[in-house]
Formats: sequence, C-alpha cells, structure tokens
Amino acid sequence: MKKDAPPRIAVVGGGLAGLTLALALHRAGLGCRVYEQAPRLAEVGAGVQLSPSATRLLHRLGLEPALRAVAVVPEAMEFRRWADGSVISRGLLGKHSEERYGAPYYALHRADLHRVLVEALPPGVVRLDARCTAVEERPDGAVLRFADGSHAEAHAVVGADGIHSVLRRALVADRPRFSGQSVYRGLVDSRRIPGLVAEPRVQLWLGPGRHFVCYPVSGGRLVNFVATVPTSGSGDESWSRRGRVEDVAAAYEGWCADVTSLIGAADDVSLWALHDRDPIERWSTGRVTLLGDSAHPMLPFLGQGANQAIEDAVALAACLREAVPGELPAALQRYESLRRPRTTLVQESSRGNSTAFHLPDGEAQRERDAAMSVPAPERQDWLHGHDVESALASHRPA
Repeated sequence: MKKDAPPRIAVVGGGLAGLTLALALHRAGLGCRVYEQAPRLAEVGAGVQLSPSATRLLHRLGLEPALRAVAVVPEAMEFRRWADGSVISRGLLGKHSEERYGAPYYALHRADLHRVLVEALPPGVVRLDARCTAVEERPDGAVLRFADGSHAEAHAVVGADGIHSVLRRALVADRPRFSGQSVYRGLVDSRRIPGLVAEPRVQLWLGPGRHFVCYPVSGGRLVNFVATVPTSGSGDESWSRRGRVEDVAAAYEGWCADVTSLIGAADDVSLWALHDRDPIERWSTGRVTLLGDSAHPMLPFLGQGANQAIEDAVALAACLREAVPGELPAALQRYESLRRPRTTLVQESSRGNSTAFHLPDGEAQRERDAAMSVPAPERQDWLHGHDVESALASHRPA
C-alpha cells in the first residue's frame, strides 16, 4: 500500500454503527468498505430512541429530511407506577429538547434508521455475505480474512460487529456477561390502542423485578414495546428469537390496564436475553479499533446503545479525516482516549438502572420515586447535551 495514499478504511459489520461510520467517512472524503456477514442488509423489527447527542450528528451528515419523514418526536418521557399507572415523573422532550440542546429527540423503527443510512451511501460501499474470521496486522495496514477464503487489505480496520465481535477477540479475552434479565419486544398497530397514542410519549412503568417501555415509531403508525423479565438461564442474544405473547401477559399479570391492554394487542414478540461486557482498558492497536457494541456493549436501560455508537462513528471519522496512513495509529488512540471515559460512564449507568428500575415496593422504591418526582431538566444534560465534535476539538490525549 502506498504510504502517501489517502487512508482506506475497512469496517466489519453493516449495522447502525458500521453504516454511520461509513457515511461519516464518505462525507469526510475517505475511502471505506463495509463487510457484512449477512447475505442481505436488513434490521430487526424493534424501536430505537435517538437523543439529541446523536440526532445533531445525523443532521450534520445530511439526514434530517429523511429522519423527520419516518421518526416520531415524543412530547415527553413519563415514568409511571406499575400497579395503577400513576405518574412518578414527566420530563419534557419535543420543543424542549430542540430549545435546550439544539437537536430533537426521535423515536423510530430501527429498520427505518437502517434504510436511511443505506440510502445515503454510494453504491458499492457494502459487501454482503462477507463473514470476517480473522484480522492480521502489518506495519502499514491490516489484512482481513473471510470465511469464503477471500481477503481484503486496508490501512485500518474498524470492528463494528457487535457484542460477539471477532475483532474484539484479538484485543481482549473476555466474554459477554448475562444480566439475569431478558426482554420481549413487540410492535402493535397504534389503531388498536388509541388511548396510548393520543399524545406521542415515551412511557416507562416501573415495578418489582421488571419494567415496561413503549413509544410510537414509523410516523406513529406503530407502537414499540419492550418488556423486561427476570431470567434464570443465559439464553440467546438474538433479537430474532421468537417469544410467546402469553408468556409476556403472564409476566405482567396484575399490572395496570395500559400495560396489559398493549400486551393483549400484540400478535407476536421477539425474545432477547440481555448481555453486556465489562469496560476494557484498550480498544485499539496500531491498525485496528472497535466501535459501538464491539467496544462497549451495554444494557438497554438508558436507551443509549445506538446513540453511543453514532457518537463513536462521528468521532472516529473526525480523527481519521486529517490523518495520512502513517499517522493512523495516533488517530485511533486519539479517538479511543476521547470516547472511552464517556462510554464507560454510560455502560455503568445502564447497569445501575437495572437495579433502580426494578425495586420491590417499599422504602427504597418510595425514596426513588420521590427523587425522580423533583423536576430537574439538567439531570439529562450530560447525555443529551453532549456534542462529540466540540469535545474532540478541545480534547488533548493524555
């Protein structure tokens, strides 16, 4: 590879993280190829919440019109009691988010977001049916090996291949950690539950050992729900594993009518055992780094998995933009040193919510509810107000 050529970046994984990075690299004028093991590009039927820290970046990448066409802008986020549905706290989103943070809070279908990213990329960027099995680092780049016997060369390789990342295994010998909980996910036609969609909101009902979340997606035509349940076995992380609606109903028997009616309106659900990994001290070597769930898989109890991956992608593209191939190791280290403290905090906060959201009724639960009921919009500033590009401009690696 020519030493003075513009960097060529290989991205392993064609999910939200890998595609956002590919788009950010394309906008930065860098050559990029995405290698996806699936035979076709598709996303699962589930919702995703995008906070202003991510939507500001997607808008800068030129996606605002496409996102506004498919997303819902919730007016508020409400936490409620499990038994009677009474409101514990209500935080404003909608216009409040745009005024306070300069960017909206979106709720949308993951497949819609995935499609928007794919359509923004030039043809030929994504190679399908390319399962990476190994990466070999060299002084001037890296070589990817694929299951079909083929290979590819690049100046740098980015692992965006999820919690079971092949590239992560080259950096650290750890394993996914089972949380003791699983979630059922479902999508319901909003016409079946008109009372729940009169005002677009993100709603969370907190109860002993579990919690239930719902919000509108697909322009308000569908309502996405997520139902957490304690699980004894480690299960399967696949989002496509089929579950049974009657099992969700049994797990939430005795909960308020809004929750039980939403479950009753579902035709089918998927089941996902929740895993994360402990934060690690190193994401990068000289020519390889990690992104999104490959670097910092987290529990979904702060709604930040996709948001942190988008922040990662834009930060990494910015670090690579000015680097020539010989400077790539320093660029990868700069990216990691900027991102790792923030994603570690988000990982730990997500784990903390797995306890706080599931307190049994009693003194600790009442103290939690009392604390949550005090209006404090600044509580979310560290999440929603973060601008990764501004942070990078002032960041100096240790």
